[in-house]
Amino acid sequence: MATSGVTDRTQNRLAGESSPYLLLHRHNPVDWYPWGEEALARAREEDRPIFLSVGYSTCYWCHVMERESFSDPAIAERMNRAFVNVKVDREERPDLDEIYMTATQILTGQGGWPNSVFLTPDLAPFYAGTYFPPEDRHGRPGFPTLVAGLADAWARRRDEVEQQAEELARAMRRFLEERVEPGEGPPSPRAARAALSGLASRFDAVHGGFGGAPKFPTPSNLFLLLELAGEEPRAGEMLAATLDAMARGGICDQLAGGFHRYATDREWLVPHFEKMLYDNGLLLELYAREHARTGDPEAARVARETAAFLAREMTTPEGAFASAIDAETDGHEGAYYVWTRDELEQVLGEAGFAFLAPLYGFAGPPFFEEGAYVLHLPESMADAAAKRRTSREELLAEIAPLRERLLAARSERPRPLTDDKVLADWNGTAIAGLATAGRLLGEPGMIGQAARAAEFVLSEMRGESGLLHAWRGGEARVPAMLADYAFLVHGLLALHRATDDARWLERAAELTAEQLDRLADPRGGFFVAAESDDLILRSKDLFDGALPSANAIAALDLLALAERTGEPRWRREAERTMAAAGPLVEQFPDGAKTMAIAALRWHGEGRGAAERQPAGGGGEAPAAGGARRAAATGATDELAREAEEAVTVAAELGPAGEGGWRPFRLTLRCAPGWHVNPPQPADETLIPTSLEAEGAVLRALSWPAPETLELGGRPMAMYRGQTAIEGELRRSEGGDPVLLLRYQPCDESRCLTPVTRRVGLA
Repeated sequence: MATSGVTDRTQNRLAGESSPYLLLHRHNPVDWYPWGEEALARAREEDRPIFLSVGYSTCYWCHVMERESFSDPAIAERMNRAFVNVKVDREERPDLDEIYMTATQILTGQGGWPNSVFLTPDLAPFYAGTYFPPEDRHGRPGFPTLVAGLADAWARRRDEVEQQAEELARAMRRFLEERVEPGEGPPSPRAARAALSGLASRFDAVHGGFGGAPKFPTPSNLFLLLELAGEEPRAGEMLAATLDAMARGGICDQLAGGFHRYATDREWLVPHFEKMLYDNGLLLELYAREHARTGDPEAARVARETAAFLAREMTTPEGAFASAIDAETDGHEGAYYVWTRDELEQVLGEAGFAFLAPLYGFAGPPFFEEGAYVLHLPESMADAAAKRRTSREELLAEIAPLRERLLAARSERPRPLTDDKVLADWNGTAIAGLATAGRLLGEPGMIGQAARAAEFVLSEMRGESGLLHAWRGGEARVPAMLADYAFLVHGLLALHRATDDARWLERAAELTAEQLDRLADPRGGFFVAAESDDLILRSKDLFDGALPSANAIAALDLLALAERTGEPRWRREAERTMAAAGPLVEQFPDGAKTMAIAALRWHGEGRGAAERQPAGGGGEAPAAGGARRAAATGATDELAREAEEAVTVAAELGPAGEGGWRPFRLTLRCAPGWHVNPPQPADETLIPTSLEAEGAVLRALSWPAPETLELGGRPMAMYRGQTAIEGELRRSEGGDPVLLLRYQPCDESRCLTPVTRRVGLA
């Protein structure tokens, strides 16, 4: 935990909090309060303004202001005399963060963290900014000057201050409430194509991504491209180029996996080094789905390394996921991640340095602060291998021990702070990413990790009113907000698709019903948070930001629930949610790409049209492409029976050999006209055939090559007739081992319910 450097170790009220960001300030001489009734009551009773400071634990400039101003006894004395001082962790209270960041943006034309806002005792903002230095600089007032000036204004020009607060409150209400007027129905598909045109106009054809520096991953952009890639070639081209550039850039941790927050330059080379859980969860899903779309092995490698990073560095002892890793170590941003030439030579040796330098971007002069390098890949592994007249796989094998040396040496350095609080919404992104990647890459361990995190959130983050937002140190707090419900349900639906386990669908439906009860707007859509005395207004999250819009994710969840359960009410709520955003999406499609995706799916268009047959939706015609759709898991028992009859299964087990390993052969026989998918189908909408075991460990699985036939106007890889899967197993616990074969039978016009068959082995 970073400290303030104050010699007086007396702790303030923040010492009783669980947030690492709030605890960072517990030794400040500032008389800090956490947001709550005690602080707000004192402001009302003493008729004093509130200084509200909002930040988060991995925010670089939040740390700077803590060291420079909040640790200074003289500055703290002025603050304590003039204001009731309140600290908020934006990750614990995103509802407050949105309200008061809007105030800062209206007043200053820009926003960021730390967010420094001055409020009346009635919680109305009257002045705001972001970082302020500890003294006047370059014509900009320092924080002591600002504190003195605002205290004087409150004492001497109170009427002017309150008038400013009233005008600002009206502007905030117009921006956050009054502009959201429902339309007659969901946005048209034109909104998605307009948003695509906007992206195309800003696309960087040289370096990937959109616009100039700085460059953010912005997953909502990439999900829109993925949605349209099947019908718009330029969407697929922009997506592939951007994902490749990010994967090769310094924004990607080339040693440990995972992505930093954003790149400070156009080339994705030098990152802002903090690592956020939500970025990595969303990007994991994107890279896995891109591999399924294109077969790109680099996308699969990046997905696996991102999942490994989550497992190694962001998994809490309880099995959930921590929020973030700081950018700085001992006040130096990137110190943990960057390398000098001497450090690289010492770890790699002369030969290793010469071999790895052109591959990892340190062959030329240093380009980071203090003569350091950020590791990156100047060219793709395939291109690098071709130059060396070797294969990509052989080159990666040569690189692996050198990477391991570097990673081991780096792990000996002082580590940046990890914010280990568990947030329901951000965990939802990681659960979805791991479940999707596990399904598409054939990695059951990823699915298991997603399930463990989901179990933790569902069991430990519950209160009297339902789901809770944040957990740390055995304590869950803050009622869940829309993003918590939407992203967690998104994760549960991904787990359901990966496992075919009905309990995940049931929990998703239960949470969505709770979301409707607590957060639904009678006019359609959802408020960010439940009604509360400490909120001066209730906003709606309709536009994408660092995270996709929570209302848009909720709409996608509702559509998925309608498909999988056959219950018309979910589709009706999806329609109301999209209609509530309709006029804004039509007017500002660039800012609402995720809602545009939901609208595409409503209209049966986009990448997932084959996945989106309306179930119980009032007689709508099925969406096109049903032959490639994974049948809804809420299908009838008759369809399930037909799915089992379409494929017969038999197994043979050989005698035990060295170490107790026994060879086995599993034979599938598809009835005439039926086929099943290979373990890694080219289209991620298809259910892969997979094999696991109970009571045994498997190894040396050998899958036959599938045959490729044209189906529905496109080539499809499949198993028909008789197929044999071979391998070895060793008993791991009492009882006879059982093979678990999961497959989905399809014919020329439909796919049936995925089936998991238990095959006994005598």
